[in-house]
Amino acid sequence: PHIAAIYGLEESGDRKLLIMELAEGETLAARIKRGPIPMDEALAIAIQIAEALEAAHEKSVMHRDLKLANIMVSAEGNVKVLDFGLAKAWAGDEADVSASNSPTLLSMAASNAGVILGTAAYMSPEQAKGMKLDRRTDIFSFGAVLYEMLTGQQAFQGETVSDIMARVITLEPDWSRLPANTPAGIRRLLERCLRKDRARRIQTATDVRVEIEDAKTEPVTAMPEATPTISG
Repeated sequence: PHIAAIYGLEESGDRKLLIMELAEGETLAARIKRGPIPMDEALAIAIQIAEALEAAHEKSVMHRDLKLANIMVSAEGNVKVLDFGLAKAWAGDEADVSASNSPTLLSMAASNAGVILGTAAYMSPEQAKGMKLDRRTDIFSFGAVLYEMLTGQQAFQGETVSDIMARVITLEPDWSRLPANTPAGIRRLLERCLRKDRARRIQTATDVRVEIEDAKTEPVTAMPEATPTISG
């Protein structure tokens, strides 16, 4: 229920068309412009995103470009995840390369493996390196999305796409930006989702969903302030 449905495949002349449902509401990219999302609302949205990834991964489908602009939330709080696995060629100087909505990048170096890179601010380290991907790349992107929902700031920032990609590979987010009322379980979840080494990352969307549900009942504990560090 949290993935935009395809109702038909059509052809018109030399064009192939997907007939998709109309998802009502606004994207998280539009919502975040008003500031961080309150904890309860953010976690309710996050659970639905995790359920969408859970369903997709069970069908061996990776999203590969999960970001705020691809997540629609209705006025009632219902989530629809859009644009699964879509790739767009980077149009160079003519493209919009802002940090939050930079175009999806096709890695020429990894073209033999058919690797698709997601939007720079949300891509996983393995995407940035042009490596072969699996479902754990979506877990990393989920962590970046949840971090931004809670803080109002992207986990990895830079002046250019290259700067952002370098930070994705080498730097940790600024954990001190998380709100004081962040449950300890959510802090742990974010740290595990955003690990550079995917073997040590949380492994499934099901685990993500369960940990969020469990964390909602945990007490809030303060976390010492930290500055971004370079990953070894």
